[in-house]
Amino acid sequence: MKVLISGAAGLIGTALSQNLKGDGHEVVALVRPGAKRPGVSWDPENGKIDVDALLQHGPFDAVVHLAGFGIGEKRWNEKVRREINDSREKGTAVLANALISTNTMPKVFVSGSAVGFYGNRGDEIVDEHSASGTGFLAQVCRNWESAASPLVTVTRVVYLRTGVVLSKKGGALAKQLPLFKLGLGGALGNGRQWLSWIHIDDEIGAIRTAITDPNISGPLNATAPNPATNAEFTKELAKALHRLAIAPAPSLALKAVLGKEMAEELLLASTRVAPKALEASGYRFSHPTLSGALADLLQ
Repeated sequence: MKVLISGAAGLIGTALSQNLKGDGHEVVALVRPGAKRPGVSWDPENGKIDVDALLQHGPFDAVVHLAGFGIGEKRWNEKVRREINDSREKGTAVLANALISTNTMPKVFVSGSAVGFYGNRGDEIVDEHSASGTGFLAQVCRNWESAASPLVTVTRVVYLRTGVVLSKKGGALAKQLPLFKLGLGGALGNGRQWLSWIHIDDEIGAIRTAITDPNISGPLNATAPNPATNAEFTKELAKALHRLAIAPAPSLALKAVLGKEMAEELLLASTRVAPKALEASGYRFSHPTLSGALADLLQ
């Protein structure tokens, strides 16, 4: 199997590339102009992609599109919001249009998205049939998914709505570990907001399932079957590290540091997601419980 991956140098892309190569599959990366590693050159901000290289390396059995500017890398302002949205919406459109122009479509296009699609939903359990929510991140996810819609008529498209990916090598968990190891971790806000998480191994498993299962199309929630409240997550992480979690971060402090909108949507929003489509496919989670996932990552 030959797979084209955007965002191949990111947390998920790196793990996916290694996993596929380990099973003997060929991986081709989309790379920025001037990159030293081989691949297909693209410059999504300027609407450019090397179509000749795309044809030369293809045809592809699957395309996995993961690229996007990190939503938590910078404090949000108008410029950062535009970069977050455009890196996803424009990048997806550039790639989709280039694939269509080559007339050699992959069997499946797995397009990145996120559980932010559902917005802040309190204790409500949402699945792939639930409507989109409100707020900046929900709008970004709608734009992101819509940009891949031209491909629906020519190939199978999966919208991968990923939760918080747990890995020691990056992401939210890696950022929290230093504080928790010092005993300075704690719940965020009131701690009652739901966190829909997934172990990096199951994230890769979900993507592999999306690639290989011809019955999967449309939205696919990449989350573990047992989401946890922030307070539960804090307790389990502290327990796994044999530390106390006694330094909560009040909502007002988070809003003062990050800005009201960023704090509310990234840290205080409650999204309780059920991975119904993934479970219906017969996928068996390697790490279905939070305690088991953290034990595996922190052993």
